[in-house]
Amino acid sequence: MPEQSSMHVYLNWTKQRIDEMDAMLASLEAKAGQAKADQLIAEMKKQRDDFQSKAKVQAQAGEAALQASKEQLEAQWQGFETKVKAYFDTISKQVEQQQATFGDAVAAQLKAWRAAADAFSSEAAKIAAAKRADVDAAVKQMKADATEAEARFEKLKQVGSETWSSLSAALTESRKAFDRANQKAGDALNEAATGKTGAAS
Repeated sequence: MPEQSSMHVYLNWTKQRIDEMDAMLASLEAKAGQAKADQLIAEMKKQRDDFQSKAKVQAQAGEAALQASKEQLEAQWQGFETKVKAYFDTISKQVEQQQATFGDAVAAQLKAWRAAADAFSSEAAKIAAAKRADVDAAVKQMKADATEAEARFEKLKQVGSETWSSLSAALTESRKAFDRANQKAGDALNEAATGKTGAAS
């Protein structure tokens, strides 16, 4: 079970990144049409595909390979983000498109938060009731964090004139919060499954 909970954390993490990449690419493709834009989007698609392929391979490699893989994938993720920033810096400085892309990325992030919380809840249901308290608390906190992130995003969307850099910073902060909540829920699940106590530190 410890390896399985580490796998849940890893899979939630990779799925969140891939879903966000897909959402941003779909948003950008809807407005593409210039040769330079098409080239940047093609490069971003290649990065997304490489990320997805490596994530799948590493998921089968076992727990020992997960951390090294995550570091490599994080570097690829940052490369993808750099391409998105380049797109907005050079191709489309239109606030409307930045807002639309931000909205799509937000929707992908929030969906990932909820899916991860549901997955941990499902796993927690398999654990004896006495050992579930920490997992349930971590899942409840994850859901509360998702609601808080959604409120922050709504505030930003209402302002409407934020630059891509500030929108991207908000996405990054939410991503970090997701990663912390995902890891905490995974640790709680692991500790509950192995009979340890005090998972919610």
